[in-house]
Amino acid sequence: MGSVAPVSERDSPGIPLTLSAPRPGPPLRVQIRPVAPSLRRFLATEAGGAMLLLVATVAALVWANSPWSASYGTFWGTDAGVHVGRWGLDMTLAEWVNDVGMVAFFLIIALEISREVASGELRDRRTVAVPALGALAGLAVPALVFVAFTAGTPDVHGWGVVMSTDTAFLIGILGLFGPRCPDQLRLFLLTLAVVDDIGAITVMAVFYTPDLVVLPLVLAGVVAVGVLVMRWLGVWRITPYALAGVALWFCVHASGVHATLAGVLLGLLVPTAAARPRQLQDLSRFVRLLELETTAEREHQAELAARAAVPVNERIQRVLHPWSGFVIVPLFALANAGVRLDGETLSSALTSRVAIGVAVALVVGNTIGVFGASWIALRTGLGVLPGRVRESHLLGGAMLCGIGFTISLFVTELAFTDEAVKEQAKIGILAGSLVAAVLGTLVLRFFGERSPLCSPGVEALPASLPTGSWLPPA
Repeated sequence: MGSVAPVSERDSPGIPLTLSAPRPGPPLRVQIRPVAPSLRRFLATEAGGAMLLLVATVAALVWANSPWSASYGTFWGTDAGVHVGRWGLDMTLAEWVNDVGMVAFFLIIALEISREVASGELRDRRTVAVPALGALAGLAVPALVFVAFTAGTPDVHGWGVVMSTDTAFLIGILGLFGPRCPDQLRLFLLTLAVVDDIGAITVMAVFYTPDLVVLPLVLAGVVAVGVLVMRWLGVWRITPYALAGVALWFCVHASGVHATLAGVLLGLLVPTAAARPRQLQDLSRFVRLLELETTAEREHQAELAARAAVPVNERIQRVLHPWSGFVIVPLFALANAGVRLDGETLSSALTSRVAIGVAVALVVGNTIGVFGASWIALRTGLGVLPGRVRESHLLGGAMLCGIGFTISLFVTELAFTDEAVKEQAKIGILAGSLVAAVLGTLVLRFFGERSPLCSPGVEALPASLPTGSWLPPA
């Protein structure tokens, strides 16, 4: 193997460097992209939230199977409302979590999608091709597996239950591996989860909206246009977008479409543009004035200039993402994962086409779909996986994509009306997600470094070489 030229510390990550080996011909190059700081913060929040999500899930199962199990349904079925004069909004506690709180969860997903499309990994066609094709197959194959198990029954309508990967649990499990799991694998799976979420959200909007009222939907469109106008005018304050989001929620809720889709729409529309030169100049000017004379007014002007220099998308994420990951999603699990696991329920699930179909679709469907489509994309040259991602990493990651918890539980509430069928589907989700997590973890643990690289030529990579470099093949 040829020697590798040293890399200067002056070389910035992401700037192409050519490291040549002493052999004839021009060096081949494989790019390793650095993981952006904003993406690292996103992954850190998801990993931390996954632990709370697991705790909340266990707590819900213990509560629902304890001597106080009756209080579980009673508590989450308690009515709670907000009233101003003759106007009021009444929902159960579970509906407040599912229909209002989860708006923040879907808003964060949409904000991440929008940011990745504007300035992240979703800009690069060849980089996004592999996870995108894997995500599409990860949507279609599990749905087909579920349909095969439930064909000829009314429950076949629940095929959307198995079409989403739980990003929080996925990133949380990868976080357990530390440096043994390449950042590029996390990036690949996050990109896959983003594309997967786009498909799952579209399915929810199109196939799980029972009754549609046109006028509120039209008003929602007017509000959306208003957000676009604010974006065009360069409105940088969060408050106008927050007010538009509230109006959008009420319009979507009244239309019959699930209200959480208001969060998706708002997240896709808010500005993602980086700071303009004029905004940066204003910030520099106010900071200089503040250095000359420290007054409350100049401090306030500098603060406003600093906010104006950061995209609305990133500022909303910074405020809401911790609330979503550490409060709202665990509350959602606590309100929805409480399944009765007595002998009768488990016996019924063992013979239920819904429970078996959900579990098999999550584990087998995602493994075949994600790994198969990604492998074909790599072998046919449709895309690349930069970095030290190996085929066993890809297989283990495909298995982990079978963890379909949060959105799967969410769609279960929309897809089925029979409570017994809902419980069977939830048991299938819990069982399938657990098996997928264990199998994926075992593959990554024992085979992670023992298989060929997805992108050839990175064996020559020294352990100390920073990301963002251009490397020759071995």
